Formats: sequence, structure tokens, C-alpha cells
Amino acid sequence: MKTEIRVEGLLDVPRTLQRFHLWGEDPANRLSPGVFRRAVKVAGRWRGYEVRWTGSVEGARLLVSTPGERSARVLEAAANEVARLCGLELDLEGFYRVAAGDPVLGSLVPRLRGLRPTLAPQPFEMLVGSVCAQQVNLSFAFAVKARLVRRFGTAIEVGGHTVYGFPEAERLARARVSELRRMQLTTRKSEYIVGLGRQVASGALDLAALGGCSNEEVVEALTAVRGFGRWTADWFLARHLGRGDACAAGDLAVRRAFEHFYNRGRPLDEAAVRRRAAAWGPYQNMAVHYLLAGRQLGAAAA
Repeated sequence: MKTEIRVEGLLDVPRTLQRFHLWGEDPANRLSPGVFRRAVKVAGRWRGYEVRWTGSVEGARLLVSTPGERSARVLEAAANEVARLCGLELDLEGFYRVAAGDPVLGSLVPRLRGLRPTLAPQPFEMLVGSVCAQQVNLSFAFAVKARLVRRFGTAIEVGGHTVYGFPEAERLARARVSELRRMQLTTRKSEYIVGLGRQVASGALDLAALGGCSNEEVVEALTAVRGFGRWTADWFLARHLGRGDACAAGDLAVRRAFEHFYNRGRPLDEAAVRRRAAAWGPYQNMAVHYLLAGRQLGAAAA
């Protein structure tokens, strides 16, 4: 089955999705030239889907298909994920109006026109990924997460290619710490992932319910989980819930971006970054995304 999403507003699909291969392999999110593949779980079964795109940044069209499937429910679930993966619910035009009054963002927007933050469709996947990324570079984090996905995920074929349904909480809850250690996760990170799996599997932590909570309530709930601090909670707000006023000010790359663009490379602490970001109000999330992308542009040019 197939459906088409006609994007309202601007969308640069390749640039938006490039994070899924920029730092290495992601077996749960397969990005190849012109096509993206992923699996979605519907009615207890993993089903694969493909996304292709046509048109320009001003008139992008997303073509979502579920090869071998005849269920409208599966196609709808896939289309809903694609909308989140491409950040379609975010107010890009509003952000551009705010960015026009900022000398840094105003210069980055023309170079990154149509870039949208990707939103992780599934909360458990987002949180496990955040554990993998704690205090390591993103290339190593991607490599470790890829091992985890291949070992505990569910492999399915999508259009002649293999993609993995992300490991479920119940399965990771039963994992042995020694198994995760062999994937080059530290002992503590292994314990954090198993502990998170147990809390989610038992119902002690309802991740879906966090979508109806305030930012402060989300931070409180997540920081009560062993191994999760404000850094994780801020990224969860920004990259899963898509909260516009979220800013991962404690992230080293975020601080370095603010220092580079706004403080002539001199150090800034977390509080100073939060104060600076607050000026963008409900567009902090997108502003941070553009600053990080701007740093990548600079690194590529160098």
C-alpha cells in the first residue's frame, strides 16, 4: 500500500534525514540515496515501510509505502512516524521569522533552508539511544547502539533490505549486563538500559503518558530513573516530544556552538546558555538544531 504526504512549508528531506547515517550505521533507521526504511509495530507485529521523496524544498512530497502489506492501519502508523521523523509538526516558518532578527541564525537559515529537527517516534528507543550517547562521541554511540539493535532487535525484510525493529523494553529487561558489556557498553550503562527496560515493561514508568505532562513534570519523571539526568530529559523534550522551548544547555556540543557563535569561543556555563536561548521562546529547540548544523557546516568547510 502507498500514500503521499504533501508537505506544507519547506522541507529539505536529505538534509533533515542525514543524521541517520552521518555518524555511522543505524540498523533501525536505514537511509540510502533516495530512500529511508524503518519498521513500525502494529497489533503486536513489526511491519516495514519505505519513504521516498520528490519535489523541491518548497514543494516536497513524501511517498510512504508498506511493501507486501494490505493493512490501512499499518500504512497510517507508518505515515504518522514519517511526519515525526521529518519534523512536520514544527513551526519552521515561525522560527524563520524569529531567526531573521538574530545575526547568527539569520545567516545560517539561507544555508540550511528547509532543515527540520527529526523527532524520534518511539520514547523507549530515544532513551536507550541517549544512554548509548552519554559521555562518548556520536560515532562510537552509533556503533554501540547498532550492536544492541542487531542483537536484541527484530530483523525484517523491507523491499529486499533488512531493517530492525528497535529492541523492546521486555526484551532488554531480560538482558544480562554481561551481554551488554560485550557490546562495549560500560557496566553502569548496561545496568541503566536493563533497569529502564524493567521499569517500562512493568508499567512503573509510563513513557507514553509523558506527552501529556509539562516540561517540569517530564524532567522530574525521567531524572528519577537511575542513570538519567537533566541532559537526557532535555533531549527527550526536544527530540521526542518536540517541545519548542526545550534547550539541552548541558550538552557539550550545544555549549560549544553557543560559545563559537555568540561568545567568541570563550567558555559559557549551562545557566548562561539557558539565558541566551530563552530569548527565542518557543523556538529554542529549532535554534539549537540550526546552531549545531551550522557547526557541522563549518567543520565541513574546514
